[in-house]
Amino acid sequence: MNLEWYWRRLRGMEPGEAVWRVRDAMLKQIWRSQQRSPESGGARAPRLASKSFVGVLPILDRNCLPQPATARLLAAAQGLIEGRWRVFAKLHPAMGEDPDWFLDARSGRRLTGDRYAFDIPYRDETIAGNIKYIWEPSRHHHLTILAAAYAITGDNRYAERVAIHLQSWWSKNPFLSGPHWISGIELGIRLISWVWARRLLAAWSDATALFEDNPQFLDQLYHHQRWLASFPSRGSSANNHLVAEAVGQFAASCAFPFFAESLHWRQNSARVLEMEIVRQTFAGGLNRELATDYHGFVLELFLAAAIEGELSKHPLSAMVWERIRAMIDALAAILDAKGQPPRQGDSDSGVGLLLDDPEYDRWKALLSTGRKLFDALPWWPKLGDEDVRTQLWTRDIVPPQITVPRPFTRPNLFEDAGQVYLRAGSESEEIWCHCDHGPHGFLSIGAHAHADALSVELRVGGVEVLADPGTYCYHGNPEWRAYFRSTVGHNTLELLGRDQSIAGGPFLWTTQAKTRLLAVDGLDESSPQARWEAEHTGYVAQGGPVHRRAVILSRPSRTLTIQDDVFDGSGELVPIRLAFHFGPDVQCQLIPGKALLAWRGGGAELELPAGLNWALHRGEENPPLGWFSRSFDVKVPSFSLLGQGKACVGSPMITRLLIRDSAF
Repeated sequence: MNLEWYWRRLRGMEPGEAVWRVRDAMLKQIWRSQQRSPESGGARAPRLASKSFVGVLPILDRNCLPQPATARLLAAAQGLIEGRWRVFAKLHPAMGEDPDWFLDARSGRRLTGDRYAFDIPYRDETIAGNIKYIWEPSRHHHLTILAAAYAITGDNRYAERVAIHLQSWWSKNPFLSGPHWISGIELGIRLISWVWARRLLAAWSDATALFEDNPQFLDQLYHHQRWLASFPSRGSSANNHLVAEAVGQFAASCAFPFFAESLHWRQNSARVLEMEIVRQTFAGGLNRELATDYHGFVLELFLAAAIEGELSKHPLSAMVWERIRAMIDALAAILDAKGQPPRQGDSDSGVGLLLDDPEYDRWKALLSTGRKLFDALPWWPKLGDEDVRTQLWTRDIVPPQITVPRPFTRPNLFEDAGQVYLRAGSESEEIWCHCDHGPHGFLSIGAHAHADALSVELRVGGVEVLADPGTYCYHGNPEWRAYFRSTVGHNTLELLGRDQSIAGGPFLWTTQAKTRLLAVDGLDESSPQARWEAEHTGYVAQGGPVHRRAVILSRPSRTLTIQDDVFDGSGELVPIRLAFHFGPDVQCQLIPGKALLAWRGGGAELELPAGLNWALHRGEENPPLGWFSRSFDVKVPSFSLLGQGKACVGSPMITRLLIRDSAF
C-alpha cells in the first residue's frame, strides 16, 4: 500500500467526497458476504416486474447500408468467427469458442475469476498484468460487431457466437468474483453492449431464450445495475467514468425494465445524465477533460443515451440534444484537412458503442451521425464513406426541436476551453495550428491532463509536423507514463528541469499550471496574419518565472513564428529545455542554427533560437525521448529536437518555421 499516494489523493478531495469514499469502503466490506463463486452454480434470477424487451429497431433495409463500411464490418465479424480479435497492440490468443476472460494478452499473465473483486490489486502489474488488456474484451464490443453482422446478413453463425461468449462470460464472472466487478465504467459499457446485442439479434429465433428467459442473464443484468446504483463515481473522479456508468444504467433500465427498481434506476440515471452533460461540457461544445479522444468517447456515450431514450419512449430533454449537437459542431470545427482533431491529453482508444470494423474513423463516423440527426452546417468538412453505426442507430430518430442557434462560420477560438486554431489554405495545402491555453484538465485531480500548457501542434495538408506524441500507456511503465504526459514531451518550454504541473500519480496532479489568454486576432482567414499570445504560471508556484508564448502565422509567406519569453523581474538565468516533436512521417536534419524538415509532398525550414545546445533524438529509451504513440500501447520512433541551456529572463527566444511546397 502506497500511503504517500493515498495522502496526495485525499488532499485532492472535498470533505464530502472523503465521507462518501469511507461509506463506499464500508459497503464493499459488507458486500463481501454476497460474493458468488464460479463453482456455486445456479444463477438466482431476481423477482421480475415485467419481461418485455423495449426498443426493437425498425425492419432493416440492408440495401440502404453503406457497402464499403458493411464489407469491412463483415470481414471483422468473420475474423471473430475464426478467433481473431485485436486488443490494443496484441491479437488475443483465446477469443474463439472458449474465450479466456482473465488473460492479459500483452504479458501473458492471468488473473483468476474466484477472488473477491475489491481485494484484487489491479494496479500492480506484477500481479494483475496490464488490467486494461483484461478489461477490454469484457466490454463486449466484439459481440456488438457480431450482432450487427447478424442483423445485416441473417447468418446464424454470428448470433450463435454471441450466445457462446455471453454464456461463457455470465458463468465465469458471477457477482463480485474476479476483476470485471472492480470498475463501474466497465459495467456501464458492458450494459450498453448487451442492450445493443439484444436489439440487433431481435430476429434470431433464440434471442428471447438467451436474454429474457435466461435466469443467468437476468441475474447478471440485475446485479450490474445494483452495483452501479451503489458505487457511482464521485467527486474528483466523476469524469467520463460517471457518464459511462449512467449511460449503461439508463440503457439497461430503458431496454430491460424488468425489476422493481428499474423505474428508480432509469429516473436517477437520466437525472445524472442531464446534469453531467452540462457539468462536463463547455458551452462552446468541447469536453471539459480537454483530452480529445475523451471528447469522442463521451459524445458517443451521450448519443447512445439520447437514442435509447427515444427508442424506449423515455426521451431525454431538448437541452441534452442541444449539448450533443454543440459537441458535434465543435468537433467539426477543430478537424484538420484530413478530418483529424488535435491530439490533446490522454487517450486509451475507448469506444462507447462499436458497430463497425474496429479500424473505423471515429471522427468521420460522428460527423456522419451528426449530419443524419441535425444536418451538416455549410462550413463542416466534407465527409467520406458513411459508417454502419450511424445507419443502425439513427433510423427513425428525430431529435426534439432545438432553439439555440448554431455557429454561422467555423469557430477558431473556443474561449471557455482555451483552444485556438490558426489556419491558412485548404485541403492539401492547409496550414492548421492548434494553440493551447486551456485549463489543466477537469476536476481537482485533472486525471487525463498532460503538462502541456502553451503547447502547439502544426499540420500541413494533414501531415503532423509539430506533433503531440500521444499517451502510450496508463498502468505500469511509470517512466513511459511520465514521459508522454511531461512538459518536455510536448511542443512547449520546460523550466527548472521540472514539469509545469506536478504529478502525484498516474492519474493525479497535485499542482496545476494556470493559464491566461493575452491576445488573439486575425483568426478570419482573410486576414494576412493570425496571432495568439498566452502565458502560464505553473513555474511561479515552484519558485520560477512566468512562461509567455506568442505564435504568429503569416498567411502570405506560409511562415509560423513562435516567441517564448520568461520573466519575473529578476534578470536571472533560468535552466530551460525547448522541445519540438515531429510526426512519424517527418524526416529531420539538424544543421547549425536550423533544422530541415521533409515529408512526402512538402518540407519546411525551422530556424532555431540561438544560445541553446540543440540535439536530435529518435527512439531513445533511457530516458524516453523521440517517440510517437498513435493509439494505446502502440509507439513508434519519431524525431524530437531538444534545445538545452539557460534563458535570460526578459530576453525572447524566436523560432521560425518556413513551410515549403517541396522537401529539401
